[in-house]
Amino acid sequence: MQIKTPKFLLSSGDAILKEAVQRLAQPGRRDFLRRSLTLGGLSMLTGCSLSSNDSVDAALTRVSRFNDDVQAWLFDPNRLAPTYPESMITRPFPFNAYYTQDQVRHVDADSFRLEVSGRVADKHSWTLPELRAMPQVDQITRHICVEGWSAIGRWGGVPFASFLRRVGADLTAKYVGFMCFDDYYTSIDMPTALHPQTQLTLSYDGQILPPKYGFPMKLRMPTKLGYKNPKYIKAIFVTNTYPGGYWEDQGYNWFGGS
Repeated sequence: MQIKTPKFLLSSGDAILKEAVQRLAQPGRRDFLRRSLTLGGLSMLTGCSLSSNDSVDAALTRVSRFNDDVQAWLFDPNRLAPTYPESMITRPFPFNAYYTQDQVRHVDADSFRLEVSGRVADKHSWTLPELRAMPQVDQITRHICVEGWSAIGRWGGVPFASFLRRVGADLTAKYVGFMCFDDYYTSIDMPTALHPQTQLTLSYDGQILPPKYGFPMKLRMPTKLGYKNPKYIKAIFVTNTYPGGYWEDQGYNWFGGS
């Protein structure tokens, strides 16, 4: 059987140079990129030097985008992340955000409406009772944080693929984006959105999702790193235009998973 070379490998001739490797040891986005590089991205690094911070940033961006392409190419939409018995749930499950727990957003359940827009047929705003009336599933999966820790939790909610089909989303579109009450935003690829374990989460450990974990809802994706799992979701949109993300626009890897 002949194996075709992925298109992103055909255009990888531009050099990613030695000074970029040195700068990867710096804190912030470079430190993240250093930890998140794939072997494919590392193989592109050569022994030349860069002349400016802008060219270093451009090189690091190319490495990150190359990494996105590698991960997307390797992603199997039918391969499930591991699940665990209830006895292995991490209690208490850690709080994690780019702010402290005393700054958690508190959203009024009665007035909440989930906005749906973009390439969808049904753009009506959803109430929590409407979302809870849809068939629910549970999963006990591991949350993996880019900071180096992980925890196992029990999440319940609507399979996201079911929700997208319910609203008549264009399943051939490239991206699904999310806007959140805490001003966070992110986006994912459509194959991940349709993965059987991607979940519009409404509960945690059998109870209504607590504010510290993202009430009124979050997106749970055990195939993605933690920063790709948005909390406090207020709007979902389907698009063919690259939407970026809060951390991704600061240089973090966009695909963010496996």
